[in-house]
Amino acid sequence: MKNKNNISHEDDYLLFKNRLFVKILLIMACSILIIAVIYLFVLKDNFANVVVAILECFVYHDRNEAVAVYLRTFKAYEIWLFLIAVMGVFFIIFRHYLDSISKYFKEINRGIDTLVHEDTNDIALPPELASTERKINSIRHTLTKRKTDVELAEQRKNDLVMYLAHDLKTPLASVIGYLNLLRDEKQISEELREKYLSISLDKAERLEGLINEFFEITRFNLSNITLVYSKINLTMMLEQLGHEFKPMLAGKNLRCEFDVQPDMMLSCDANKLQRVFDNVMRNAVNYCYENTTIQVKARKTENHVLIKIMNEGDTIPGERLERSFEQFYRLDVSRSSSTGGAGLGLAIAREIVELHHGQITAHSENGTTCFEVTLPLVEKS
Repeated sequence: MKNKNNISHEDDYLLFKNRLFVKILLIMACSILIIAVIYLFVLKDNFANVVVAILECFVYHDRNEAVAVYLRTFKAYEIWLFLIAVMGVFFIIFRHYLDSISKYFKEINRGIDTLVHEDTNDIALPPELASTERKINSIRHTLTKRKTDVELAEQRKNDLVMYLAHDLKTPLASVIGYLNLLRDEKQISEELREKYLSISLDKAERLEGLINEFFEITRFNLSNITLVYSKINLTMMLEQLGHEFKPMLAGKNLRCEFDVQPDMMLSCDANKLQRVFDNVMRNAVNYCYENTTIQVKARKTENHVLIKIMNEGDTIPGERLERSFEQFYRLDVSRSSSTGGAGLGLAIAREIVELHHGQITAHSENGTTCFEVTLPLVEKS
């Protein structure tokens, strides 16, 4: 592949090299022709005849005297006159050649200026600079895409912060309202008191979750993720995941089935990897149907371990599923308060997996969505 790329780059500059080569040949041919003309004119009788004729006609009006003056003033220096003429020819031709070369640099500088000024039009260079033109336009498109992506991410973040700020009011208002009822209603029944307290607690927990999402946004943007490696038992980590999610599973009457090979050892950052599985599992719980089963499978391959987390729910179109790994992108476009978070869980999961030199992918079809995490495997010693 590397050799093919080198050959391709050579082909890209072939026209440029050929154009310069042709110019050099033309310059050499012109130089030889002009020098030959100067030689025949200066060192042969043509130059002498012209000078003598001019002197005879306009100065002395006598041919013998004109010849004598020519011999004294011109003939003795004809070699120097020839060399001066040749140097003048070389200077003019070389200057013309440099101008033709500098034209290419001027065109490249013009293209760079266009790139700096963020012109929307493609940059056009001479045909012999087609390879440079493609590279500059490729850089321009890349910079434009990055700028657009940054603007979209910033807009999503701003929109999300605005939505979260708005969402904070709802549970906060409920908490304040029910606490006021508890304070003002002196003769409230124990059953109603318990109901109000339960609702207040639920809303307060929801409020806590929204505040945590604000912190999540701040952490994701202001810090870089670094890994601290240790050797862990991946099998135990996945089984522990099932125990931690029992309350969430019970809320939707879900079952979690594990099909995991025993004692799979892995060298990783345990806390960060736990966060990956937590985010993917939380996503599966949020978007699965009630009264269904979430399946967690893990298998060793030759050099890697493959973990699958599958849930039953609405089939997610491929484009939306791929964008689910973007920052601040939420699958629930309706933004129901009961599902989804800040749109960072899967984005953070992908970053952590890639830092482990692994890969996370997703596919959804026939009502089943599956997230696959592939990580390098360390055999148990």
